[in-house]
Amino acid sequence: MPSLFSARALSAALALAGALLLSPAAAAQTGGILPLVSVGEKWPQAQESYEIRVSPQNAGRPLGLEVYSPGFNLADYVDGRRGDGYFGDELYKKNEPFETTFTLTGPGGTVTERRYGLGREHTWEGLFAGGLPAGTYTLKVTSKGDGKNSFALRVAAPFVLETSDFSVNARSTDAEPLLAARLNVTADWVGKTLNLLNYDVDGPQEAELWAVQPGGARVNLTPSDNGKTATDSFTITPALVGEWGLYIRVLPTTKQYSNAIRYSFRLGEQAVRASVGGFTLPDTVKIANQLLVEVVDPQGRPIPGASYTLVGDSVVRPVLPAGYLPVSSVLVTGTGNMVSPTEVRYQPGFTKVRFVARAPEGQLQVDAVALYGGQRLPLSGVPFEVAGRTLTTPATVPLAPGDYPVTPTPIPGSTVTPPLPGRVSDGAAGRVTIEYRVRTDLTLVTAPDILNVCDVTQLTALAKTDFPYRLPGRLNLTLPTGWTSDYPLEVAGEFSAAQPLRLKVPVRVCRTDTAEATLDPAALRVTGQARVRNPGGANVNRTVEGGARASLQKSVEAAAQGYQVTLVLTVDSTLENVRLTDPLPTGGAQPAVRGPLQVQGPSLANTNPRFEGDAIVLTRVIPGTYTLTYTLFTDQPADRVVTPPDLGW
Repeated sequence: MPSLFSARALSAALALAGALLLSPAAAAQTGGILPLVSVGEKWPQAQESYEIRVSPQNAGRPLGLEVYSPGFNLADYVDGRRGDGYFGDELYKKNEPFETTFTLTGPGGTVTERRYGLGREHTWEGLFAGGLPAGTYTLKVTSKGDGKNSFALRVAAPFVLETSDFSVNARSTDAEPLLAARLNVTADWVGKTLNLLNYDVDGPQEAELWAVQPGGARVNLTPSDNGKTATDSFTITPALVGEWGLYIRVLPTTKQYSNAIRYSFRLGEQAVRASVGGFTLPDTVKIANQLLVEVVDPQGRPIPGASYTLVGDSVVRPVLPAGYLPVSSVLVTGTGNMVSPTEVRYQPGFTKVRFVARAPEGQLQVDAVALYGGQRLPLSGVPFEVAGRTLTTPATVPLAPGDYPVTPTPIPGSTVTPPLPGRVSDGAAGRVTIEYRVRTDLTLVTAPDILNVCDVTQLTALAKTDFPYRLPGRLNLTLPTGWTSDYPLEVAGEFSAAQPLRLKVPVRVCRTDTAEATLDPAALRVTGQARVRNPGGANVNRTVEGGARASLQKSVEAAAQGYQVTLVLTVDSTLENVRLTDPLPTGGAQPAVRGPLQVQGPSLANTNPRFEGDAIVLTRVIPGTYTLTYTLFTDQPADRVVTPPDLGW
């Protein structure tokens, strides 16, 4: 433990404080070691209150809240005697209890609370060294007992202690004036009244108070009388905008070793805050009972927003941001033991504790597939967005637990629906698959599509897509009966937006019909037709000497199925049992077959057609024209379906 704060050390500290008041750097050390004070009884202010604001950008930075002389030093001033190294503690009833409590609270409740009783030395102690989440924190100092406890406070930059009502303990041992507070007057105060109040100075013979306004002008303030309040009012002008320094100096005419004085700051009736506190630690003194706590990740980096809490004077626990998981605890310096990753018990002294925690983290695996012909083809290099980042598939993204929408990038030649958000849990991997439904098309070109019997045409099947990735495909051509080719009717390969898949085949067409092209595995089908000009015809004429004359004309045309055969009979006399000989074509894999026969002619005729082998027999005809039609089914090419007819009766 450090030795008593001697009068020599105190004088050196005061000299340093005075030098700071004269330099621009003094802003960080308001008041040097000017004692603040907490009065136990008979004081209008039951507790001293100071605010510390933590901005979002400073969240997690070390607060460094430290106090000099938090407890009551019995060697300071008891029963009218002032001891060596006097700092301003005064107990008016000997052997009576006296304690002071320091409580730091914030948005989440109590951060730390420390109680100090009676002792016989001034110590330098750390109240809270860790970082805090953003918010406003209040340090309250309360004393119980008949007396007053002087102390000094400071916080690490960039934090400041602010208050609108507080008490100081001015000592007769202070040779130099000390800065009590700094008040920032802003432009929006122009035209308003600033009131500076002081309470219980005990008259002008005890101390002098003044303000140093922007520009360096000194304005004396009115010292208050015993138990009374004095107010100095100022109408703010643009020239008074800036920082005001409030000073106090105990006069040689004082009759007291120390004098508790309360300051208050008002803008009209509204309380306004000024910055207070700050002290310079002598180089020869170390902070006693200082607890340094680190809350870091497994790589040793401070965790933003992490802090710690104290339970009594011997237990420290980490406060972790939402979702963080404890890993371990280490007692780096000091005496104690690690109870768990979230609790360390230590003995008061210089103690350093490190808590290690990790952010909950899982993974999200994102891939993409092309849905094509019942297949799922993996796609690589496809951009997507997740959690504000742009990545390409396939990717494994480390993320905190939660649900993450995945935004796909459109790909030409396909349609895509945003997938359901990916769910990430701690230590596990979620998965999202982006599905692109591919669009392909198939064409079949027949050129020429009108040709003579058994001429050659060109069939071109083409599989195309705007999809930039290669797709497997197989093109097939199916030819109808009467169409032949010596070339392969199938091709397999890959196609994409840059390269179609083509099958080009010359085909001999001997009849009008339709070919079919298919694309697998897309199961696309398309047809192409070629028409053959009429196969031709034949005719026969017969004249009987002294009798009738007749003629028979035969024509054959290609039809959708088979051939359309037309027989036209013309007679100039009434005839019995007219025989029309019309042989069927021979050869081929299957015998030729006639379809139903239809006859049109004069209504008075009695044709009653019947087949006798290759002959069609008409029972009785009268002069006129008769048309007989039927469909011929044969697998013979068109140049072999026309057979010569004959006529008789």
